[in-house]
Amino acid sequence: MKSFGQRLNKARKMNGLSMQDLANKMNNIITKQAIGKYEQGDMKPSSDILIALSNALNVRPDYFFRNEKIKLVNVEFRKLKRLLAKDIDQIKANTIDFLERYFELEDLLGIDKIFENPISDVLIQVNEDIETAAEKLRKKWKIGTNAISNVIELLEDHEIKVFEIDVEDGFDGLSTYANGVPVIVLNRNMQKFRKRFTALHELAHLLLKFPENEFTEREVENFCHAFAGAMLIPKSAFIVEFGAHRSNVFMKELMIIKENFGISMQAIMARAKNLDLISHATYQEFFKTFSKLGYRKEEPGDYKGDESSSRFSQLLLRAVAEDIVSMSKAAALSNLKLSEFRNHLIKVEA
Repeated sequence: MKSFGQRLNKARKMNGLSMQDLANKMNNIITKQAIGKYEQGDMKPSSDILIALSNALNVRPDYFFRNEKIKLVNVEFRKLKRLLAKDIDQIKANTIDFLERYFELEDLLGIDKIFENPISDVLIQVNEDIETAAEKLRKKWKIGTNAISNVIELLEDHEIKVFEIDVEDGFDGLSTYANGVPVIVLNRNMQKFRKRFTALHELAHLLLKFPENEFTEREVENFCHAFAGAMLIPKSAFIVEFGAHRSNVFMKELMIIKENFGISMQAIMARAKNLDLISHATYQEFFKTFSKLGYRKEEPGDYKGDESSSRFSQLLLRAVAEDIVSMSKAAALSNLKLSEFRNHLIKVEA
């Protein structure tokens, strides 16, 4: 009974609903007080109410009886100050739901969830250490110095779970560990260049090692920004594209680099400053012009490549094709009704 109540509470938070909101959504066939008793484990719903709850909360009835095995630790949010407590709860609850289904699917397929930090021996003390860490990670992951075509796919290929969630502006991303597995959550609705930078910024939070109590939170954030930039365009490639020393830069140049490497114009100039390729005065003058043009709120151009992952869907289809899971189980893992999953499969196969 208590387990059902916990699952109901989590499903309600996944939808960003208060108890009264949920009662209203169900046309008040149950009261706010009854929902509270269900969540506390003091009452058990009838089968009709259970179905009504699942419909209102967009989950399958079996969701309420799934054993919860996921705990998020060391959660790092970006833009936390602009999020309400209920928004944070909603993001966390949806992340846990996604990981429960993802981990169960991997268990069914016999896939080990083993992750080792490839740059755990690099201690970050100065900016040069960021370049060392990024270069070492690129070497370990065998991606050379070219543009990363798909950051999310790259992360998933190296045992980092990435979950994209549909939320309002105000949330960019978070990083966390779940049962020892690194996890990055991103706002699906961001522009691709922002999504790429945020994913690598969160990767920095997961991988970088700092001396204990030596840096402020802002200094750590700046190091993570620098790491994201270094991963998106490594030093050697940056100098080829940007030039060794510049006193003036055209916006059109920055837009070309942005569209090829998937890094914002602001991040390009920040990277140039970090690498001492421009002076502080040139950097300041750029941002004055940038602000006058109204580009701080919305830059021109975007990354032209893809920025998504299909790994979960691919694994699920493999499990169905190999008769490891039934269509019904696959629908449950997708959090879809059986008819919806079948229609989705037919559209893919057509």
